[in-house]
Amino acid sequence: MPDWEKAKALGLELPDTVEGTSYGTPALKVRDKMFARLREDGETLVVWTDFLEREALTQGDPETFFITPHYDDYPLMLIALEHVDAQELRELLIESWRQRAPKRLLRAYDEAEGT
Repeated sequence: MPDWEKAKALGLELPDTVEGTSYGTPALKVRDKMFARLREDGETLVVWTDFLEREALTQGDPETFFITPHYDDYPLMLIALEHVDAQELRELLIESWRQRAPKRLLRAYDEAEGT
């Protein structure tokens, strides 16, 4: 069961990622853009996603992936850290980072990863 420390460690593996704050809570940022943050409850992570993936994940595993009415119109999703697998969390953090990182950084990352 990942916690914020595990999520932070996974996120900090990504290029140009730094720890910061967003809305008064710990966050991960790429070039000053938040791509993950811990909610006030200390147990839920907010990440960027696309609406289709969000719909699939929230319908497939609503105990782990969900939204609140506040996030209805935003491409963001909530993750219950106590229920998410570490590998899936890593993949979701990478996707969230990809949505927020500048294009040049994405190209360099993709070239380094061989994708």
